Amino acid sequence: MAGHNKWSKIKRQKAVTDARRSKAWARITRDIMVAAREGGGDVGMNARLALSVEKAKSENMPKDNIERAIKRGTGEIQGSDYVEMTYEGYAPGGIALFIDALTDNTNRTVADVRALFSKAGGSMGQSGSVAFQFDRKGVFEIPAAEHSEEDLFLLVVDAGAENLELEGEQFIVTTPVEAFGDVQAALEEAGIEVAEASLQRIPNTTTPVDAVTAQKVAALIEKLEDLQDVQAVYSTLEFDEATISALS
Repeated sequence: MAGHNKWSKIKRQKAVTDARRSKAWARITRDIMVAAREGGGDVGMNARLALSVEKAKSENMPKDNIERAIKRGTGEIQGSDYVEMTYEGYAPGGIALFIDALTDNTNRTVADVRALFSKAGGSMGQSGSVAFQFDRKGVFEIPAAEHSEEDLFLLVVDAGAENLELEGEQFIVTTPVEAFGDVQAALEEAGIEVAEASLQRIPNTTTPVDAVTAQKVAALIEKLEDLQDVQAVYSTLEFDEATISALS
């Protein structure tokens, strides 16, 4: 479970450039539009939209941008029609990759993804070829210094969470997708600040590789994440101390 979180932390340690922020805003805007289209524009009645709006705020996206994205999603103003797509494949070392995307041009996106797999020495697979290696879960990251592990555990488990574990200076709470909204509501009601909340694809097994291969896998993941249509990339790469050191 911790692999994707550790990869995210490694990337967050790097400088955030204006270009990176622009891409982050573009991804969040698409996510807001799709969430509003599917569940309506009321944040209080649409858990996915609420999550996307919180992400937008955490990235300092202006309020006007958020409101425009919601209105585009609900059809109040014109906007591109985005569809959700997933892509699967293997990176060097046999590392499985699962890619979430939102795109208004599926031909462009699949061509871009396939080209990156090919250049990296990996292979793009058919739908379902690696999906079985990942479980869809809700994940909350909560600063550990501010809370009692026992009290927090009882709170989130009562709300439907599956697990709570300490990782560094944060508690990581995992939930079934269907319990994500209930756990989020319980944390808000208790006044507990969440550093990050998201729906992720968690690998049910991970694969260790040598440092050189880990760097190749990381380079492919970064290039995939830089594609304008890609929302997130998940992998079965095992993040042991040697791998973390190599990537840092």
